[in-house]
Amino acid sequence: MLDLDFTEEQEMLREMVRGVCAQLSPIDTVRELEDDPDGVASELWEQFGELGICGLMLPEEYGGSDMGLLEGVVLYEELGRSLAPVPHFVSCVLSAGAIIESGCGEQHASLLTGIASGETIITPAWLEPGSGYSPRGVQLSAVADGDDFVLNGSKMHVYFASAADQLLVLARTGPTETEIDLFLVPTDTAGVTLDQRMSISSDTQYRVDFNDVRIPAESWLGATGSGWATWEAVMHRAVILASAQAMGGADFALEITAQYAKDREQFGKALAQFQSISHYLADAKTELDGGKVLVYEAAWAQSVGNDISRLAPMAKLFSGKVYRDITAMAQQVFGGVGFTLEYDIQLYFRRAKQLQLSWWDKQTCEERVADSILG
Repeated sequence: MLDLDFTEEQEMLREMVRGVCAQLSPIDTVRELEDDPDGVASELWEQFGELGICGLMLPEEYGGSDMGLLEGVVLYEELGRSLAPVPHFVSCVLSAGAIIESGCGEQHASLLTGIASGETIITPAWLEPGSGYSPRGVQLSAVADGDDFVLNGSKMHVYFASAADQLLVLARTGPTETEIDLFLVPTDTAGVTLDQRMSISSDTQYRVDFNDVRIPAESWLGATGSGWATWEAVMHRAVILASAQAMGGADFALEITAQYAKDREQFGKALAQFQSISHYLADAKTELDGGKVLVYEAAWAQSVGNDISRLAPMAKLFSGKVYRDITAMAQQVFGGVGFTLEYDIQLYFRRAKQLQLSWWDKQTCEERVADSILG
């Protein structure tokens, strides 16, 4: 049976992460790193490595703590609350997960050890210009040439690319839909070009172009044509954490909005005393708690080995909507000042929309849930 109570150890993890984020990545640091070329809160990231947060969900043999997705949810709720600018999701979840899932853990043990310590950063290069989230969207080609592969094409929305040591590249190796493989490509490889792009959330994203990029065969992860299956498995777990991040951000956004409604007076009384405002807050709290339960259920289901092919996209779909709706409502409560840079709520409003679009957007989640219902 699903237990909604976190353990004492999990609550201790929450307190530790919240304290470290508050100390080493306060909101002023978040503001300073908006549109920064590297975009990493270096002191916080170093501390994450020392405290074992980078390796929280990685196997012990690579220096990790071998924790499960429920502990990951605790961590990501706090990362969502703090807006911590760190590459944990792309490196410690997606990239490390793909290396392990592909069966290449021993082959790349040194990389996994580096990821667990925070000394190595790997970021996925998945989505492409004008393409979608399905396997058909992967058109960057990897052509065998002797003992090497030659990569040509472009990738978009590559997070923290300039801070990364390597890229985890999804590349097409054949004409059929799922003939896709994974390759590790150092960011300083000849023919790799990084071009920073601005986003609504002012996070650090890049377009990466590959022009006759030659890499050795040992850069290839997994068996031939297994790349998409590996990526799917990793993404189902990862979007549950992205959903937890959305819930953490929504929780804090509602918290500061409720406080503002109690403090701000209009027509001789606090905003919170107006029925319409209080009902907005009540509706938001109801949606927030419902979203949390769905995220917790998805994480619990994965932890006990149950199928999450429906729960994972459901959690991402609903959490993205809740985060977006709560921050939009918050902007209305704050009024015109909520859009100004001096107020924190606009930071959450912009990131809510970006997160809703990232790592499976609304349409992709809806299609996946519909497919699971309709068979």
